[in-house]
Amino acid sequence: MKYKKRPVEVEAFKYDGDLKDRDGNWYVPYWGVKAFENKVLHYNAIAFDKEPELFVDTLEGTHLVRYGDYIVRGVKGELYNVRADIFEETYQKVIK
Repeated sequence: MKYKKRPVEVEAFKYDGDLKDRDGNWYVPYWGVKAFENKVLHYNAIAFDKEPELFVDTLEGTHLVRYGDYIVRGVKGELYNVRADIFEETYQKVIK
């Protein structure tokens, strides 16, 4: 059997290595800020000599968010990350 994804709209932003600008202002959507405040998105340093890495707690567990990944807010408000190449093949920008 073959299946095709239903056309649903999701919100997303591309992770560029940070969530705030140099002045400490958030530049991600409000739901990204809320997810960070609620520790759904969180930084963790794996080793003391490395930069902290961003993680997202998804329905399937905690996942590392790599530079360039998209953080997606699903239809039920759940968050997950998608590699840029997969995201760009699977999703298209909605113009309203």
